[in-house]
Amino acid sequence: MERGLIAIAAGIAVLAGLGTGIGEGLVAAHAVEAIGRNPEAEGSIRTTMILGIALTETVALYGLLVALIIIFVYGA
Repeated sequence: MERGLIAIAAGIAVLAGLGTGIGEGLVAAHAVEAIGRNPEAEGSIRTTMILGIALTETVALYGLLVALIIIFVYGA
């Protein structure tokens, strides 16, 4: 029973990647739309997009880290 709950907890922690994927897709879509509307601002839009995606990606890495901690620390 305890191992099953640990597996469920790790699965829930990894679900942070779902929101991350959706967020990164929205950021990229809006950046492409902004570049289409204002092509001369492409450099600053791209820089801001990459920074936003990098910050969003940390959420997925934290979720993975929490899942690994749950599995290997509490699952042992």
